[in-house]
Amino acid sequence: MIIAGGGPVGLGLAIELGQAGIRTIVCERHAEIQPVPKGQNLTQRTMEHFHFWGAEQALRFARPIPATYGIAGLTAYGTLISGYHYDWLQRGLVRPFYFTDNERLPQYATEQVLRERVAQLTDVEVRYGWTAEVASQGEAEVSLDIGETGGGARERITATYLVGCDGSRSTLREAAGIRLRLTDHDKLMVLLVFHSKTLGRLMERFPGKSYCNVLHPELDGYWQFFGRVDLEDNWFFHAPVPPSARDRPFDFVALLHRAVGAEIDVSFAHIGFWDLRFATARSYRAGRVFIAGDAAHSHPPYGGYGINTGFEDARNLGWKLAAVLRGWGGPALLDSYDEERRPVFESTSRDFIEKAIEEDRRFLRAFDPAQNRQSFDAEWAARAAGAHSEVGAFEPHYEGSPVVFGPEDGESGALGEHRFDARAGHHLAPAALSQGRDLFEAIGRGFTLLALDASDKDVGAFSQAAKALSIPLTFVRDAFDGERARYGARMILVRPDQFVAWCGDAATPDPAKILARAVGAR
Repeated sequence: MIIAGGGPVGLGLAIELGQAGIRTIVCERHAEIQPVPKGQNLTQRTMEHFHFWGAEQALRFARPIPATYGIAGLTAYGTLISGYHYDWLQRGLVRPFYFTDNERLPQYATEQVLRERVAQLTDVEVRYGWTAEVASQGEAEVSLDIGETGGGARERITATYLVGCDGSRSTLREAAGIRLRLTDHDKLMVLLVFHSKTLGRLMERFPGKSYCNVLHPELDGYWQFFGRVDLEDNWFFHAPVPPSARDRPFDFVALLHRAVGAEIDVSFAHIGFWDLRFATARSYRAGRVFIAGDAAHSHPPYGGYGINTGFEDARNLGWKLAAVLRGWGGPALLDSYDEERRPVFESTSRDFIEKAIEEDRRFLRAFDPAQNRQSFDAEWAARAAGAHSEVGAFEPHYEGSPVVFGPEDGESGALGEHRFDARAGHHLAPAALSQGRDLFEAIGRGFTLLALDASDKDVGAFSQAAKALSIPLTFVRDAFDGERARYGARMILVRPDQFVAWCGDAATPDPAKILARAVGAR
């Protein structure tokens, strides 16, 4: 395997493959980690990945904000200190449906943990300071020309498959001829990283809050977004700016003062720009070349969806590549990566990020406390009451996948609901086993069959079918009671990424057919 791009997604994929014993080479153009604090909010689901990658505790230890300090957010109107604010993105509301707590730390800290973990895997070689240049593929292999960043040695490496995790301007995506579908909002955004003691003191009025979305009528629904980097008074800030701000003098200090609603001391560490747009690859695969993370999709950094979506790409693709390379994954399994992950991103963009911009725009155009304080207050209270619905509704699933036994009219996407019952195509919620530990501590690296008061005959039928198909299958047998009864099924086939492939009360219609479909065999 070759992975072009050794950022968070590329390294996560390398760990997934390396733990499966797949020989993998990663080339990353940056020799050193880039110290820009983006991609900070890691969901409970992402932390499940780090658990299974053997890096959860190291990541939590690397957090610059102590665990006793909150990592939640808020939304404010007009300015940060206007007096209008409510809680936002309270991820703790869905905590019971996941095995791990969520986390918050700068992307460079996350990358450092991933670099240290991948260095422990003997089957993974990482070339830091090497850039992917030219890729080509044939019927049986794919080749990648790499060179030392900035000039120097050149080398050609070959493998069975190649994955581009090389960012939104992906060289690998272009080489594979994969086109993008773009939605441009024609907005230039600035990223400011700065130090401010005054802002730290002002934020004391919001205990436990680490980031804030400031809505302002003049921005017509587009966000000004503050985030705490650490407890040393370091911050970042995103906001729309005029196109001229990129190459002409612009008063960024005044921009911060307007957003805060007060003058603050400011010392800049970084000023960068990005275009507010949505980009989705028309396919995540071209022959032996795959793309993942920002190479496959990109969107504004609203709500922390980007890096978490990329990690889920890595987890989804990783186990499928390992299955095919190990000989037990069928030809349809790799196609299912695109069929599962692309609809999820399209739904994330449409049903969450773009929807939030439109809803904020409608609100700001219709309500103004200076014009009608009473109606504004009523609408603001209604928004506050419904602010938690976004977290609960974001439930990526693969109901339309050809390798799960979802509903006949099922469609994969990100819009759903968190539930404890087991549903094909959905993430499995944790549950305590009768001996005390959680099911997630008993799940195998391959497929797992959870058998709750299931008959020996049915379990034996699955065992025989798995052996015949050479599918690694772990069996977890327990009673159908306690938290386990919430699953609503006595037999649950769990994929290596903790999504349900099939569930039922008996081994029907045929365990061999169930397993064959789950691994993409034709």
